[in-house]
Amino acid sequence: MDQNQSLQFREKAGVFFRNARQCVARVPAKARILLGLFLIAAVLMAIHTAVTAKNARLHLKLQHDFRNAQVSLWVDDDLAYASMVTGSTRKRFGLIPTDSAQGNLSQIIPVRSGRHTIRLRIEPDEGAMQEDSISGDFSNHTERDLAVSAKYSGLSISWQGSGTALVESSSNFEWLSRYAGSFLLTITGSIISTLAGYAIKELPARLRSSSDFVPKTEARRSVELSTDLANEP
Repeated sequence: MDQNQSLQFREKAGVFFRNARQCVARVPAKARILLGLFLIAAVLMAIHTAVTAKNARLHLKLQHDFRNAQVSLWVDDDLAYASMVTGSTRKRFGLIPTDSAQGNLSQIIPVRSGRHTIRLRIEPDEGAMQEDSISGDFSNHTERDLAVSAKYSGLSISWQGSGTALVESSSNFEWLSRYAGSFLLTITGSIISTLAGYAIKELPARLRSSSDFVPKTEARRSVELSTDLANEP
């Protein structure tokens, strides 16, 4: 029974590949070349996506004494995060309001693994702009905590610990499925673009040839009909 199933499978596979070769043979050479170029571009895009993936995280922990301030963070020279933060009125003994404010911010920022320079800028509504930078190494699939204290007197930033490993539920399978899906979507888009371009280029010519063929056929039939009528007694 298993041998019969394997034979049937081989026969179906052979028929499928023969039909596929016939279909490919019907496609003009220019279209095959374009399709090959698009597939190469899809492979390169998938490789680029895998190489440049942000597989580490920066955990920004900010404490500030401002009522309103603009926070901007750069990873190397790329702006990775920007937002407005607000602080609430600080109370003495938990009851008596004071003139000072206090606020907190916790933000996860994806980054690529490797060594990066982190630059942080604080622009409060009342007070001078503050800026500082720090460098650090990010291992693959790890998270690093960056502690920031921003006050009117100054800005200080420092790393907390050396980094913690991220928990991955499906590890290699998740990575493979993510980039395989991106690769397949890119290939599908490339094939559709190729076929659409070929159709746009070739379809008008086919329609023109068909429209030219119909008048020629009708003219030939008219000539034949006239000849037959002239030959009648």
